[in-house]
Amino acid sequence: MIEECRQRLRQVGQEHLLQFADELSPGQMLKLLEQIKAIDFDLLERLHAQSRSKSVSIDPASLSPMEAMSLPRTDADRQAKAQCAAVGLEALLAGRVAAVLVAGGQGSRLGFEHPKGMFPIGPVTQASLFQFHAERILARSRQSGKPVPWYIMTSPTNDQETRNFFASKNNFGLGGEQVRFFTQGTIPAIDAQTGKVLLADRGEVFVSPNGHGGTLLALREHGMLDDMAQRGCDTIFYFQVDNPFVDILDPTFIGFHLMRQADISIKVLRKAYPKEKLGLVIQDHGKPTMIEYSDLPDPIAHEVDEQGDLRYWTGSIAIHVFRRTFLERVTGQGVGLPYHIAHKKVPFIDPQGQPIEPREPNAIKFETFIFDSLPLADRVAVMETSRTEEYEPVKNADGDHSPDVVKQAITRRAGRWLTEAGISYPTNPEGEPAVPLEISPLAGLSPNEFRRRVTDMRPVDRPTAWTDKGRIAGKKV
Repeated sequence: MIEECRQRLRQVGQEHLLQFADELSPGQMLKLLEQIKAIDFDLLERLHAQSRSKSVSIDPASLSPMEAMSLPRTDADRQAKAQCAAVGLEALLAGRVAAVLVAGGQGSRLGFEHPKGMFPIGPVTQASLFQFHAERILARSRQSGKPVPWYIMTSPTNDQETRNFFASKNNFGLGGEQVRFFTQGTIPAIDAQTGKVLLADRGEVFVSPNGHGGTLLALREHGMLDDMAQRGCDTIFYFQVDNPFVDILDPTFIGFHLMRQADISIKVLRKAYPKEKLGLVIQDHGKPTMIEYSDLPDPIAHEVDEQGDLRYWTGSIAIHVFRRTFLERVTGQGVGLPYHIAHKKVPFIDPQGQPIEPREPNAIKFETFIFDSLPLADRVAVMETSRTEEYEPVKNADGDHSPDVVKQAITRRAGRWLTEAGISYPTNPEGEPAVPLEISPLAGLSPNEFRRRVTDMRPVDRPTAWTDKGRIAGKKV
């Protein structure tokens, strides 16, 4: 087996991967051989050649805005939204909807060396991101009377710790049959100059996740699409782990998707300023696509309409609904998504077996992007959502999208809901809550539902949370 592997590596110019074979234990050797066997060297060679060619520039003349359903402004708009919600709720009641969470990342940028979903973000309860999402799915399941299946994509790095965390929390009240885990695919990193696959250690190839587009292929490879079909789920709600504000399984969005008969539906925000760090959903030569904010030509980014508003405003926040049969087609043989190139600093083992920590980008990583499925869709639908109600992800240790900012946003939203319910709370000079506040999805999925369910109307005078167990007060500050 080793000699066959050596011969194959010589043919593709990658024989260095076995240069430390004599130093490895049988177990280490077996693991390395399995890694090498899984590598598509022909693909890596094509991708390396692609990395050395000139990138294709974007032609502003070929671009045009995407039509989108804006936030309701008139009674007719509100009636259309209510119709969407009714259709979406009907789909949930029929058990047609599944949820997919992308949770392969670590919380390293937050100084948190665990799966990002374990990060404690509740300003009062310290509930994790996973708990916020789980409780919303549980609330929707209770609302519809159907246990909505939840598929959670991990990475090889955080898979076991994520599974252990859910087990320690008894799946946050969800039934064992509801929660399914599957792992993201990986692809080796290569030396930018030579195209050689890098070794992370003497007996280990350096691999990295294959991008959020890999979610789609992983769903197929791990049998999750088949599982959905067996459960009767034809509609898939997709979201990412870092945003505790996602209105998971939102009936309005699901109904909008179904009424538009779309393959893909995308929730968007109205961009706050031209170069806001959101990918732009747009048409290129009449076909839906997405352009990264960093690639957006300045004339397009700054163009305004007759009212002085941004003409290209549809910023994606990674909340989608997919038709299951579309994903089956996209992940079928001969279709697939293209790889994108990222020049990165990648630590590696040199020919002498010494670990090297590069100071400059030395390697190429390859990623697939989920939005590359857009041009493959027969129909794409776009719907605007509220920034204050559905977008405040945890991304940075400080500054924008930091834990402190997100906790403040959770408190502000809870304050708005309390005001609507007629419950008073102390405020600071800016009129914002002066104590941390938190409302679990199990206490209400909307201001109206919370107002109907809340019974304790006493004024708040300390950090307070509302859960399915009622009102929980912390120490007075």
